[in-house]
Amino acid sequence: MKGIDYYMNLPYRLEILPDPDEGGFVVRYPDLPGCISVGDTMNDALLNAEDAKGAWIAAALEDGISITEPNSLDDYSGQFKLRIPKSLHRSLAEHAKAEGTSMNQYCLYLLSKHDALKTG
Repeated sequence: MKGIDYYMNLPYRLEILPDPDEGGFVVRYPDLPGCISVGDTMNDALLNAEDAKGAWIAAALEDGISITEPNSLDDYSGQFKLRIPKSLHRSLAEHAKAEGTSMNQYCLYLLSKHDALKTG
């Protein structure tokens, strides 16, 4: 049976968000539902997150709740196919050309920028 040390050493993704209402930071582990903590500083939030993760895992083990293991980056190839309208394809190609880059790099930039806005 896998114990607390096993799960504590897995690379669970941690999200850290500023708390605009209370100040400080809110932290959570998306793969561990309800595992949330806070901290006045980034460092406090990280320390509290580790404590919360340990308490969450211990409670789940005690109650016989299944614990999801995090996905590995090895599970992803870094490639996917996407069908888009011809007009969007043309627009992306033209913007990439104007920026002096490949369409692949331009689309990567757009996706990264959007993703950073969602998580930041």
